[in-house]
Amino acid sequence: MRAVLRWALADLRTHLGQAVTIVLAGAGVTMALLISVAFLVVAAHPWQRLFTATHGAHVWMRVHPGADTSALRRLDTVTDIAGPYRTISVSVQHGANKATVGLRASTSKPPTVGRPEIVAGRWPAADFGTAAPTGASAGSGVPVVLERSVAAALWAEPGDDITARVDGTTVRLTVAALADTAEPHYSPGSYPGIGWAPKAFVDATASRTGGGTQTVGLVTSAPGDTRYLVQQAVAAVGPDTVISVSTWRDARADAEDDSHLLGVFTGLFGLGALLAAAVAATGGIGVRVRAHARDVSILKAIGMAPRQVAGTFLLQHLVLVGGGVLTGVTAIETLGTRMPGSIGQAMTVWRELPSQGWSVSLICAATLLVICSGAAMAGWRAARLPAIPMARRAVPPSGRLSWGARTLLRWRVPPPLVLGWRATAIRPGRTAMAVLRITIPLLLISTVLGTWATLDAVQHHPSHYGLTGQLSARASTDPGAVQKLLIGAPGVVQARPEIELAALAPGQTGTVALRGIGTAAHPYPFAVVQGRAPAGLDEAVAGQGLFTALDVSVGQWIRLTVGSTPYILHLVGRNIETANSGLVVSTGFDILQDQAPSLRPASYNLQLRPGVNPDAERVALAAASRGAVEIDRVNDPLTAEFSPMRRVIVGLILLLGLVVLTELSTTTASVVRDHAVDLRAYRAAGLTPRQIVAAMSISTTLPALAAAFAGAALGVLASHRLVDLEGASSGIGAGIAHSASPVVLLLLVGATSLVAALACVPASIRAVRHAATRPAEL
Repeated sequence: MRAVLRWALADLRTHLGQAVTIVLAGAGVTMALLISVAFLVVAAHPWQRLFTATHGAHVWMRVHPGADTSALRRLDTVTDIAGPYRTISVSVQHGANKATVGLRASTSKPPTVGRPEIVAGRWPAADFGTAAPTGASAGSGVPVVLERSVAAALWAEPGDDITARVDGTTVRLTVAALADTAEPHYSPGSYPGIGWAPKAFVDATASRTGGGTQTVGLVTSAPGDTRYLVQQAVAAVGPDTVISVSTWRDARADAEDDSHLLGVFTGLFGLGALLAAAVAATGGIGVRVRAHARDVSILKAIGMAPRQVAGTFLLQHLVLVGGGVLTGVTAIETLGTRMPGSIGQAMTVWRELPSQGWSVSLICAATLLVICSGAAMAGWRAARLPAIPMARRAVPPSGRLSWGARTLLRWRVPPPLVLGWRATAIRPGRTAMAVLRITIPLLLISTVLGTWATLDAVQHHPSHYGLTGQLSARASTDPGAVQKLLIGAPGVVQARPEIELAALAPGQTGTVALRGIGTAAHPYPFAVVQGRAPAGLDEAVAGQGLFTALDVSVGQWIRLTVGSTPYILHLVGRNIETANSGLVVSTGFDILQDQAPSLRPASYNLQLRPGVNPDAERVALAAASRGAVEIDRVNDPLTAEFSPMRRVIVGLILLLGLVVLTELSTTTASVVRDHAVDLRAYRAAGLTPRQIVAAMSISTTLPALAAAFAGAALGVLASHRLVDLEGASSGIGAGIAHSASPVVLLLLVGATSLVAALACVPASIRAVRHAATRPAEL
């Protein structure tokens, strides 16, 4: 046993570079998988934690004030109910920022069901119980609590004063606290902001204006069947009285949007890196076993059993991979929370979760199992080697060049190229395995580069994704001020009227966004990927999320209702829709106005001239309007969702590059070993040492070149498929994928081939010098 340990240590010292690469590969794979799991878990956990802590409702409904909600308590699966809360919808403003907020009537104690979780400030118990209906006081305005997302849109903090327009008058509100809820976040045009105000103020305002609605939440014992519950609830209160409906799935999807895509891609590429590292480690271990054939024979000759030989190789690599896994876990535990951006935030939250302990153990065990399984297979092959290895060389395979090699030499093809090609051709099985092992990480690198190309296309060509307008203009008081401002604006090409309404979908099971933008004279250039753009009366396009949710296809008709106004639309195409998880139906504003003549544009979508800076134009238009028109940048959900992926992509490329280097090192060792038996013949044929080194380098470069082309081609197909699948599942829709440019792919192929050639040169020079000084061993 002592002799075996001494041999194992001597082997590690002799092949220190290979040992270090195995350790680094294990560390890199472990770190990638830990980050992937952190993103996947954190993507869903914050909402679930918040839903449990606030005793959230599974269904939230807004109904008309006269609706009878008492029947909701008698529904079969309803176990608890929130409200109904009298609610007023007000337009609030803080500086230049505006938002629509639904203020719910509250008392000195927060509600039990759907209880807001205070994150800043405090719940104004005394003021909520005693505030005057008008809310007017000399010291401060009406105290309100705002949900955090709408407060962020207003740039409001506890203690700030904001103004609200109520029935043509201005009321001053004071932000007392910010809160989190397990309901959908504020989204202009999709979900109004949520706030809580004194009951006396809400009741007085609703009575004075003759408006207001009721907000009610339902807790069910069967959360998996909320669609049926929504149908029952709508039927119980009356379809004509329902304004909007949202479920816990909408809230969870809204909470997951920021990290879900990043978690899925990181998880897929992390698992791919694990596979690539396992294949590379298996190949490397196999080459090491073949290189140790003489040592294994000596060990077996002195009495070591085959299982002891296999166990020695397995234990040796188990120690190396275990060191790499330990290094990766230590790096994540030490530096994970200090990483910038969303990665550090995800690692911070993940460390506090109960699942963190078992997931770390599972990842470490999986990495050890997958990579060491390759070591076990290589050790098993080592155990089968004969005790007299020279018997395997008693009959040389062939001393003659093939017909093809001789023909190439007659055509005066350089001998190193012919001999390098011959070395790969006479061992097709081994060459094919080397190509396969190099192809896997290069395929993943090409796929990652395709994802990066998609990010660049989203950022630099937003019009390809239906985001033609760069600015949005809306008037604070006089709607005509927008048209006066935009007439003759030098930087504006088109100003298209726009409005977004919450509509009830067929079956009355949920709400979708009904958007009217552009007119027949100036249609909006939708990014249509299936069918065609709307061109006639009652024609519309929709996002993938709507087609999936309603189980319809291009060419069908759908019926949507906004209040009591029905809209029957012909879906003539599917467009790339980045907002509201694709649950958007888009048509011309004039088409909506035909059904409701009193409809007025909520804003104007501004398309700027090429080369005009949106920020500079925004400042110029705001200054020209003297504050009468609010100019904002158009939100780009895809950029916000994809931006954190860039840092992850860089890390994945570095990790996969390490795997490629590991496999090239393995291929180099195999090539040098295979050429060693031919070195005397090369020298006898008159080849110089440089030509011999060139022949070995070409033998390494040819498999790398073939693998690079195969990996680049397959990566283009894989990146398109993965990005489009994720786009379809997220509601955005297929058709957003872009491939890496041919220049980048050619650089990848060239870099791989160059690194393969350069990596073989030092080992080849050592082999040639060794053969010159000790020719008897050849």
